[in-house]
Order: sequence, then structure tokens, then C-alpha cells
Amino acid sequence: MITHIEGRLVEKNPTDVVIDCNGMGYMINISLHTFGQIPDKEHLKLYTHLQVKEDSHTLFGFSSKTEREIFRLLLSVSGIGASTARTMLSSLSPDQVKEAIASADVATIQSVKGIGAKTAQRVILDLKDKVLKVYGIDEVSINQSNTNKSEALSALEVLGFNKKQSEKVIEKLLSQQPDANVEKLIKDALKNL
Repeated sequence: MITHIEGRLVEKNPTDVVIDCNGMGYMINISLHTFGQIPDKEHLKLYTHLQVKEDSHTLFGFSSKTEREIFRLLLSVSGIGASTARTMLSSLSPDQVKEAIASADVATIQSVKGIGAKTAQRVILDLKDKVLKVYGIDEVSINQSNTNKSEALSALEVLGFNKKQSEKVIEKLLSQQPDANVEKLIKDALKNL
């Protein structure tokens, strides 16, 4: 198993990169999340997952071990292939995927292109216990965080702010201060909108 590749970044695209490793060029499929994490430096290290099929060997690269682990967890779900898992990690950050699974947030998982209600429910059913155990997530804090988030979003919507824009700001604030209460979220969001 190829666990990581380190070398000179030759080519960078939103869906793949080419890394030159001692004269050998490796094309590695990446998510948009990883694309955003790749620095514009020449030297690059990506954690990889090698998918072997009858007709192809495909390398997938990730900026962190956590993202690779979530990718592998998603692959373990019946009906989720590598391209769907990569799309999910392109639409949502690894933390958002973890939180959506841990809090049984079907709507967030279903918001990913190509994932329907049944598949989203299967992802949650198959992975919720693993995610809670592996990442040591406390269900109570997740539910509290989601309640604060939804209350802050509805308050901003009532005030006339764009829902998508508000959601991005709230997500950013929660990533910086996961235990922020509703009032603090609204006040900080108003400063950033």
C-alpha cells in the first residue's frame, strides 16, 4: 500500500495533481478541500489511498490523515464509491462530514450532489458509531452546537441576510469557537456580514 507521496509539485488542477518523485510522475486525484490546502510551493506531501480495480490503479491524495480516514470510512458504506466519496469531501470539509454523521444530519449529507435520502441515511447508520468512537465526539456538544447554529441562522434570516452567506460566516465562527453561544454567534456574524 502506498501511504504517502512526497516530491516536487509539477501540475495542480482542482481535481488532480502531478507529483514528481525521483523522476517518476504520479497523477493523484484530489478533493477540492485538498486543492484548497495545497500551498503554491514546489515541495508537496500528500497522504494517499490506492484503489485497485481490474482495469485500473487509481491514487487518491489528501492533505491530512483525517481526510484520508474519512474517505476510507465513506468507501466502507455500500453504494458509496470513490468518486462519490471524493465529491462529498469536495462539497464539505472533513470536519463538516464528521459532524453531519455524528449528529445524524441527513440534510447536510444529502446536499452533496449524487447522494439521495436513502444513501445519506445509510451513511449515518453505518458510520455514526465509528465516527463518535474514533474521533471521541460528544453527542451532547454536537447537538448543542447544531442548535446554536440553526438558531443563529434563523435570526440572521429574519434580519434579512442571505442564507448561504450567513451559513458560511456561522460555519467559520463555529470552527474558531465551537462552544460559542447563540448571542455571540449572531453578534460576531453581524460584524462579518
